[in-house]
Amino acid sequence: MMMGKNASSEGYFILLGFSHWPHLEVILFVLILMFYLVTLIGNLFIIVLSCLDARLHTPMYFFLSNLSFLDLCYTTSSIPQLLVNLWGPEKTISYAGCMIQLYFVLALGTTECVLLMVMSYDRYAAVCRPLHYTVLMNPRFCHLLAVASWVSGFIASALHSSFTFWVPLCGHHQVDHFFCEVPAVLRLSCVDTRANELTLLIMSSIFVLIPLILILSSYVAIALAVFRMQSSVKLQRVFGTCGSHLMVVSLFFIPIMCIYLQPPSGSSQDQGKFIALFYTVVTPSLNPLIYTFRNKDVRGAVRRLPENVEKETKAIHQKKIICFMEIFFCSYVRKFPITIYPDITLG
Repeated sequence: MMMGKNASSEGYFILLGFSHWPHLEVILFVLILMFYLVTLIGNLFIIVLSCLDARLHTPMYFFLSNLSFLDLCYTTSSIPQLLVNLWGPEKTISYAGCMIQLYFVLALGTTECVLLMVMSYDRYAAVCRPLHYTVLMNPRFCHLLAVASWVSGFIASALHSSFTFWVPLCGHHQVDHFFCEVPAVLRLSCVDTRANELTLLIMSSIFVLIPLILILSSYVAIALAVFRMQSSVKLQRVFGTCGSHLMVVSLFFIPIMCIYLQPPSGSSQDQGKFIALFYTVVTPSLNPLIYTFRNKDVRGAVRRLPENVEKETKAIHQKKIICFMEIFFCSYVRKFPITIYPDITLG
């Protein structure tokens, strides 16, 4: 049932989170805060590195920068609220805040599924179609793929969230989770939610299973191409870049499937919390580490970082000097206008 005015539209929710294990809350607070700081620093570092180093101005690192920014947004949509709830006795969230959180968590999670699929296509084009790579992955097409990933995630979330918003909820308002997630909110309903669960299953199949199938298909084609390679240097390069991406895909898709590809009523609530904790806290913090330590290009960019920062600093100073000179010259001309006299011909 997906219609009717929601009785909680002017109220609040209580996020129970890990309140069943009060002795774990302080430990979880410290661990989650550490992972969150690593996520912020690591992903910001990848974004800055990709912008400063000219050798990383390629489609692969353009998409990696998008993934890093996405992980920053994804963790920030739920982790600060979790830290507040773990630290203090208040574990409430407003109805509006809960619905906004539900929308953004679903939108950003869906976007990540599509973006990881796009990144696998980029790797397929680089390995299997190397001669046509620059034509296939031209800047305009890369920007189009990135925009399509973000737009598809937010549109899909808008459609499914709107169904969830109108489900009549029971009066206790206790969400047995650490953030507002669709399966947890559907458990509060006092009506039959089989239609909503079916919608969630269908959408999850479209945005989780289909991208995963396409990713695996890309890597099957890459594996076949790798077996035909003769150069050991090329093999190491392929394993370095593709191995990192495949590891990130595994860390994200496996827990997501455990949550969203089964009915909400059929999963253990406590188990679901810890699985969700993994893909919202641990996975985004590991992504920068995986790409930094396993990728030769990124390691090289890290070594060149001081030189690039120095160049950028000099360029900024030069721009400031040029700008100051232009301002000074313009003000001087206004104050002392230059008069041009016509030539005088002596007869």
